[in-house]
Amino acid sequence: MQAKLGQLSDLKFNLETWRRELRFHFDEMDTFQEKLEEISIREFGQEARQGIENFENRIMLEKSAIAKLRHRCKAKMRELDTTHLDELNVSRVYHEQSPLREDMRMYIKMHYDLKEEMMNFFTEYL
Repeated sequence: MQAKLGQLSDLKFNLETWRRELRFHFDEMDTFQEKLEEISIREFGQEARQGIENFENRIMLEKSAIAKLRHRCKAKMRELDTTHLDELNVSRVYHEQSPLREDMRMYIKMHYDLKEEMMNFFTEYL
C-alpha cells in the first residue's frame, strides 16, 4: 500500500510539473506576441511582416497545443484523484500515461525550436 502511495505521488508530481510548465509556456507566448507587435509598428519591410505573420500563426497553434495538453493533464489528474487506492493498478496507470509523456516530450522539443527561431528573429529586428 505504501509503495502504491509513493508511485501515485510520483505520477501526480509529473502531471503537476507538466501543467506548471505548460502554463509558463502559454504566458511566454503572450510575451512573444507582444514583441511581435512591437516589431510590426516599425517600418521593416515585407520580409519582417512575413516573419511576424508566420510567428503569429505558430503562436496560435502552440497555444492550441498547450490547451489540449493541459486538458489531458487535468483529466489524468482527476482520474488519479477519483480512483480508490485499493483499485489503483499503478503499472496500468504508468502505461496509460506513456502517450501523454511522449506528447509532452515532443511538444517541449517543438516549443524550444520555435523559441530559438523567434529569439533569432527578435535579435534581427529589435
